[in-house]
Amino acid sequence: MVKNMEILNSKIFGENVTNTPLLVFHGLFGMLDNWGTFGKDLGEYLPVHLIDLRNHGRSFHSESMSHDDLADDIARYMDHYGIQKAHVLGHSLGGKAVMQFAIKYTERVEKLIVVDISPKAYPPHHQGIIKALETVDFNTVTSRNEVEAVLNQYIPERSTVQFLTKNLYWDDNKKLGWRFNLKTLSEKYTEFVSNAIKFGVFEGDTLFIAGAKSNYILPQDEFGIKQQFPKAKIVTVKNAGHWVQAENPVDFANVVKDFLGLN
Repeated sequence: MVKNMEILNSKIFGENVTNTPLLVFHGLFGMLDNWGTFGKDLGEYLPVHLIDLRNHGRSFHSESMSHDDLADDIARYMDHYGIQKAHVLGHSLGGKAVMQFAIKYTERVEKLIVVDISPKAYPPHHQGIIKALETVDFNTVTSRNEVEAVLNQYIPERSTVQFLTKNLYWDDNKKLGWRFNLKTLSEKYTEFVSNAIKFGVFEGDTLFIAGAKSNYILPQDEFGIKQQFPKAKIVTVKNAGHWVQAENPVDFANVVKDFLGLN
């Protein structure tokens, strides 16, 4: 019996369209709601599953958070929905998840799309955000505005604060809380950010999408990318930083549609 048989939470667009489905995974501290507009748009062409990673959104919480865990979650999700093969797209942490999945479950991936992340290990760089999130005391704050005020003391970018506060919800005791599992994400941070994905090769069609104003995929990363994803194409979307799909949604969607042969 596989331990932890819980299935990831998702929202599905284009359920009745007959085409290879596209599974979409958000980044760290994100959730499927961040991808609603994109899901609705591509749902006209193929079934689109917007999915919450473990310890995020409405998916289950777990003390474990390795790249292998994330890859196995995707396989279980596909089994649950009777999906043999799919296109998989992941942004940032979701990109690490889909890369590991493509290497571990090669035969189940039609096309792979990785958004603004490479397979390499990254130095820890979210400490400020984690510290800010841990500073919020849900025993004392009573409104979203109060939470924002706490985060604003630590995080200068308004867009980042807004992104994070989308994760706030009222629990059964009428108390505010985070949807993500901050404890595990903080404790296991180095395991999923500061580790490269395991070495292996995915021979299928692969697209890496970089934001022109982001430094997550550097020119020197191309060699490492091609070692594990020999068919990889790297496309840069202009006027976009790390959150490519939010900062230039039209160009981003067109790049994805071109790659999937939907345009």
